[in-house]
Amino acid sequence: MSQPDANVYYVPHKSRWPIIAVIGMFLFMAGAANWLNGHDLSGKIVLTLGALTIIGMMFGWFGNVIRESMKGTFNSQVDTSFRMGMMWFIISEIFFFAAFFGGLFYIRTFVVPWLGGIGDKGVITNAYIWQGFSATWPTNGPQAVGGSFIAGSPWGIPLLNTLLLLSSSITVTIAHHALRIGNRKRLIGFLGLTILLGLTFLCCQAYEYWESYVHLNMTLHSGIYGATFYILTGFHGLHVTLGTIMLIVMWLRCLRGHFNRENHFAFEAVSWYWHFVDVIWLCLFLFVYIL
Repeated sequence: MSQPDANVYYVPHKSRWPIIAVIGMFLFMAGAANWLNGHDLSGKIVLTLGALTIIGMMFGWFGNVIRESMKGTFNSQVDTSFRMGMMWFIISEIFFFAAFFGGLFYIRTFVVPWLGGIGDKGVITNAYIWQGFSATWPTNGPQAVGGSFIAGSPWGIPLLNTLLLLSSSITVTIAHHALRIGNRKRLIGFLGLTILLGLTFLCCQAYEYWESYVHLNMTLHSGIYGATFYILTGFHGLHVTLGTIMLIVMWLRCLRGHFNRENHFAFEAVSWYWHFVDVIWLCLFLFVYIL
């Protein structure tokens, strides 16, 4: 593998993938908008075309980057750019979840107590608008939107999922260490175990959702608690899904021998993302399930 000149600023060659990405996103959003506005058949067709275009774009674009990396096209400046890009991406994800956690804290700290008559604003609100409302959590609101429900226990599936993700952080770290010392067998084994733990987490979360909907009557329509619960845990589940897909790609690349002890930033980036997902889950487990 030839090494490029570290003193030469790397300029990517022209690529068709950005314009294909724009076309795919436009088709996807146009199809979704038509579907939501009652044009079921045409909306679904356009949305599907957009989704397939985006998937094809991702395979093609990432494939180009992998081939360029394997040819030794990138220098240290590109490696630094990749690291900074991943760092800022994770920071943006932190703010994404911070917005939802901020909404949850505002609702629990201010809105629900006000509706229950606590504080100067709450006295008027409770006396003239929502008389008899009790400021308790979890709640489905003054009008009991969605009917009565039962909040699931944190010491069942949520605790199991916590143990699964914490274990997966350990296994991906062991896999990373194995890559750095050149132990290929341990690398593939522990990375595969990480993928298995991630898939198990998703299956457990799907079962938790099913049980909540069918047996506990806790749905997305169960007032403010149902909405915040499913938005927070659902977006996290989406991130676990994306992280698991990335881990599978890394596992396949490890099987093909794409990484060595010095050059394996793609693996590092995915491991950073996976640790971030684990930390977010710990916050969810504490603030959504326990407190």
